[in-house]
Amino acid sequence: MFKISAFSRLSKVSLKTLRYYDQIGILKPRKVDHDTGYRYYSADQLLELNRILIYKELGFTLPQITQLLQEDITLENIQGMFKLKRSEIQQNIDSEQAKLVRIEERMQLIEREGQFETGQDIRIKAEGTQTFLFQKAYGSEEDIPGLFHQLDLLLTTEIRQLIQGPQVVLWKNIDGKEDEFEFEVGYFLTCELQSSLEPFQQRILPPEPMMATMAFHSNSKFDVAACAHIAKWIEKNNYQIKENEAGRELYISLSPERDAQFIEIQIPILNR
Repeated sequence: MFKISAFSRLSKVSLKTLRYYDQIGILKPRKVDHDTGYRYYSADQLLELNRILIYKELGFTLPQITQLLQEDITLENIQGMFKLKRSEIQQNIDSEQAKLVRIEERMQLIEREGQFETGQDIRIKAEGTQTFLFQKAYGSEEDIPGLFHQLDLLLTTEIRQLIQGPQVVLWKNIDGKEDEFEFEVGYFLTCELQSSLEPFQQRILPPEPMMATMAFHSNSKFDVAACAHIAKWIEKNNYQIKENEAGRELYISLSPERDAQFIEIQIPILNR
């Protein structure tokens, strides 16, 4: 048996917290000396406390934890909850890392003060008619990788056999939304699908005779400098962006893990 002070050091849980757990009945000491009022805990209560702490890390409130302890949740169920929490945390980490990459890119753009790296060539090319299979979504740029992950899970064998080329994103602004876009994420197909498309949509993209395009390698999903570069080129060469036509981004994986990608930005343009 350990006094509460020793139990606190062993468990790395503060005296205040242990007293509170005793007060609400979630972890009561094994014994209380009625003469001195000292609380004593046993070694096996470290395991009980560990279970309480893991429930807290999983996001449960103390009343919920009290109920869970009474239900004697199995190890298998706890492992399942842990895996879900781990997946949620990893998604948050990936999102924050993507934000850091974009911040670094914007800082580099500021530091260069409009001076771009050589080799980032802008080219005009025509795009023919395309059969586009897609899902519509709303959000910001950091949502795009997750949207493709969800889409890929739903692709049937029939659809996979008809996919032609890279992942494709069509960007549209939403009226009244400053920080949110409408996306169409999907793939070009070799031919139209006649069977049921749920939960996908399909449409024919008309030919675009003039697209200002820029292609580059990047470990980032988005490249701020590239967008600024192509905008300056359009302005300098007296073109204008075609209204009511979505810009396109094409993502070509360079490795099975998709850590690096070849990205092509396509902007429909007109002569002024």
